Amino acid sequence: METKRSRIGNWFKTSISARMLIVGFILVILLIPLSFVKDLIRERGYRQTEVIQEINQKWGNQVTLYGPIIKIPYKTYKEEKVFDPNSKTYIKTFEDVFHDAYFFPENLDINAQIDTESLERGIYESVVYTSDIHLKGNFQGFDFSAEEIPEQDIFWNKATVLMKTSNLKGIRNEISIQLDTSQVNLKPLFDDQAMSTLSSNFLKNIKNDTELAFSMDIKINGSERLQFIPVGRETLVNMKSDWHSPSFNGNFLPDDKTKKISKNGFEANWKVLETNRQFGQQFFDRLPSLSAFSFGTNLIIPVDDYQKTERTSKYGLMIIGLTLLVFLLIQIISKIDIHPFQYLMIGLALVMFYTLLISISEHQNYLKAYLIAGSAVIGLITIYSRTILKNIKFPLLVFSSMTALYAFIFVIIQLENYALLVGSIGLFVILAIIMFASKKIDWNQS
Repeated sequence: METKRSRIGNWFKTSISARMLIVGFILVILLIPLSFVKDLIRERGYRQTEVIQEINQKWGNQVTLYGPIIKIPYKTYKEEKVFDPNSKTYIKTFEDVFHDAYFFPENLDINAQIDTESLERGIYESVVYTSDIHLKGNFQGFDFSAEEIPEQDIFWNKATVLMKTSNLKGIRNEISIQLDTSQVNLKPLFDDQAMSTLSSNFLKNIKNDTELAFSMDIKINGSERLQFIPVGRETLVNMKSDWHSPSFNGNFLPDDKTKKISKNGFEANWKVLETNRQFGQQFFDRLPSLSAFSFGTNLIIPVDDYQKTERTSKYGLMIIGLTLLVFLLIQIISKIDIHPFQYLMIGLALVMFYTLLISISEHQNYLKAYLIAGSAVIGLITIYSRTILKNIKFPLLVFSSMTALYAFIFVIIQLENYALLVGSIGLFVILAIIMFASKKIDWNQS
């Protein structure tokens, strides 16, 4: 029995295949704590999202604006036949049915100045904004001919001006609109749609050929996004901000020739015509939801520290596997005995890198956290390998290979458009190095 045990022990010490199996088994075991660390990173990221949403709700959520819109009531007649028992015939009656017509402006010119601000709660930070928005334009007539509505059935004296927004709570000034020489104050109107409505009757005697110029100013708090809906037959939007990382979204993109983005902010211009969208200049009876046609800007935060840490953790298996492979190659080439427990300790130290990274990055920026966590883990494993590998040559190899590996991962995390390309080239180079380094191994020992 003792002889059999000693043979098994000698086989594990001398066989390359046995060593590779042991290291592979340890690598699989290390996936368990690595998965726990990934869950921790995701949990902290979710917590950050919850806090930011709470901050944004109190300040003001994303903003979508559209209008002004002129609403004019009108009526039609519904014919009914009522049986008359006296004459034993059906008598025609007509019942009034009331509707609303909605008219969009001929021209709409919007200027929006966005000033951003950082709000903090504990270790979390959110970027919000205050926007000063000036709208001007004109209406050129209110034509009911498409519905063949007689003039006497149109209630011109009950015309209403509407302004719609997704963020009523964020408005910071009394909203009024200048209609030619009249100034009209808008008040909130109960609306069961997703967009809140500001409304007011304006005491101006308008007709179907009335031209109506308008202008208005809105000061509004918001977060994440500012969007408009192009209700003008020609809609022009100019947007300026001190935010350095805009993401233009929606159905329409700004003019590339006039778009400017720098570290000090951005400026963008849009021009949208009626022919560019899928709705007309007037609606009868019902105003549909037009949110699908919105466009504007997301004030995005460039990849935050939790996102970077989560992306870094995705390379955890590669870092652990390559580091253990370096120790395995050193063991095979140098004939130095490395115990499986020592492989396990090295692997756990590599896993600790991610807990250090996430905890430090909550108080420092990602670069400092990465440098501190990386230096601590590389230093620990290098010193530990010095006690295992005895001479100085192999610990220096461990130090240089780990430094290069962590530097390579850091570069990939910073890249966005070229991350896959650089990662693929880097892995190809690493594979080539391992292939040629393995030529020195006598595989007959397997």
